[in-house]
Amino acid sequence: MLRERAGTGSVTLDLPEGARVRDALDSLSELAEGIPLVMAVNREYASEEHVLGAGDELALIPPVSGGTPWARVSEEALSLDALAERVRDPRAGAVVTFSGVTREVERLEYEAYAAMAEERMAAIAGDAVERHGLCAAAVEHRVGDVPRSEPSVIVAVSAPHRGEAFAGARQIIDRVKAEAPIWKKEIEGGEGRWVEGSQPV
Repeated sequence: MLRERAGTGSVTLDLPEGARVRDALDSLSELAEGIPLVMAVNREYASEEHVLGAGDELALIPPVSGGTPWARVSEEALSLDALAERVRDPRAGAVVTFSGVTREVERLEYEAYAAMAEERMAAIAGDAVERHGLCAAAVEHRVGDVPRSEPSVIVAVSAPHRGEAFAGARQIIDRVKAEAPIWKKEIEGGEGRWVEGSQPV
């Protein structure tokens, strides 16, 4: 859609030193009007505040046919079936889902920096789509109390073949656990203990 509006696959912008992604978007406002976009700078997802350098490649990524990578932090119980529906795609020969559930303790209590966690999880899902050729990817993490045997995090991906689907789902859950600003406390018999995390890379 963007390429059709521009009449070309790429345009060159002359921006002042210190310009940010939002400045580039402002100069392309007519081109991008009415289209929800995700931005990437040099093939890494970036916010509108990202400072651009000379020669940087800024990609404007509209929704793909399988849907943009989707992520949510929620206080509600999670539904794997609903998440799987988000990634259904006529090109997909495989849909892989993952559900991480509370085990061993009475319940887990999750806290999150929700806005950043959703942005980070969406970027992780988007990277998996690109890296593994997925049709679509979605991830959802619960906050608040999660009783034993209930899911605290769920992932769904679709791909033309099962190998890519399994690899994409594995990448998403591994990176979400390592990078999303979400913390958990184990609760047993009324006593709570924060689980030690690791420094994000």
